[in-house]
Amino acid sequence: MDEKNININSIQKINAGDEVLIENLRPNMTYIQDVWRRLKKNKLSIIGLITIAIIAFLALFSSYFSDNNYYEQDLSMTNIPPVIMIYPFSETTNLYVHSEYTLFEVSTKGELIKRYELQENNILNKTKIYNIEGKEVVVDFKNAAVVAKLQKEGEYSKARKLSKFKIIIEGSEYDLSQGSKSLNKKYIFGTDYLGRDLYTRVMYGARISLLIALIATIVQFFIGVIYGGIAGYFGGKVDNLMMRFVDIIATVPLTLYVVLLMVILGAGIKTIIIAIGSVYWVSMARLVRGQVLTIKSYEFVLAAKTIGTSTAGILRKHLVPNAMGAIIVSLTMNIPSAIFLEAFLSFIGLGVSAPAASWGTLANDAIGGLRTYPYQLFFPALFICLTVLAFNFLGDGLRDALDPKLRK
Repeated sequence: MDEKNININSIQKINAGDEVLIENLRPNMTYIQDVWRRLKKNKLSIIGLITIAIIAFLALFSSYFSDNNYYEQDLSMTNIPPVIMIYPFSETTNLYVHSEYTLFEVSTKGELIKRYELQENNILNKTKIYNIEGKEVVVDFKNAAVVAKLQKEGEYSKARKLSKFKIIIEGSEYDLSQGSKSLNKKYIFGTDYLGRDLYTRVMYGARISLLIALIATIVQFFIGVIYGGIAGYFGGKVDNLMMRFVDIIATVPLTLYVVLLMVILGAGIKTIIIAIGSVYWVSMARLVRGQVLTIKSYEFVLAAKTIGTSTAGILRKHLVPNAMGAIIVSLTMNIPSAIFLEAFLSFIGLGVSAPAASWGTLANDAIGGLRTYPYQLFFPALFICLTVLAFNFLGDGLRDALDPKLRK
């Protein structure tokens, strides 16, 4: 500093014992606290963490909030959408017309009560006749074919002006404009082709996906970290032999591996768990090996060897903790691929079998009715996307928070 800029009058003498106010630029905190402080600044990571927590909570406790379960079938309530149109019939009765032109009794709050018994189905005239409170109710769906033809030809404006059906009560046409939309209070996600509650099945599928994520994390952490740590620490022939074994495992396509296991063990979640547990640690082993090869030449490792620390102690106390940042980020980023892998295998029929449900099997079941009942594919696909994105956002935030170069 230039002496000309120093103001002598501003210099104060401080005696021993005087209280001195020292401005701390950053409060003292542990490494974990510092990581959490930086992670909280990343809004997408916090959103991802909250999303994962909500999905986990629903997966574990959704059965307490629903009267239905994932395997019960009610063939009188098949393919009910999450949003229904309610038509007032009398002071105490409201009607809902299904896309298959069957009639249901529904409350004003949107709670399905029962499906009315069909009295006559005239296929030639395209009408269905019901008896409701002593009155003849006819559902005429002659216009359905016309609307479908207009939609196929791209005449959507004309198709919207026509109604697919008419309701005729005692010979008088019912005014459909009286109808109002309502959420399905009994089945909030709707039902599938067997009348099973889609909400409980999606939440049960979340259990399967989170179980796969947990198993993938445990396998990668214990097998991958230990295997890669040993290979990187010893190096030489040991490293070369262990890595060649890893290369052999990595060359086998995972789908083929699952198919081969199915021949022996049969299809199911057990087969997927064994497949993931057998091969999913390979990428983690390679990552940890690279980290250990770099860290083992540092002075503190040489000092630990000098004082006689065992190989297991060096790996446990020095090498693995210093590589933990990369390990945690890799774990978080690999979890979405494990979830998507399970969904893909279940989608092609190599996953869980009925009556169990996973997001992949739900998507596969919904493909056949995609045009008519798109909601059946929407909800499992939505939860797959939310879970994968949440883990990716969290992984990105952890990568930045654990990077010592970005500490501020």
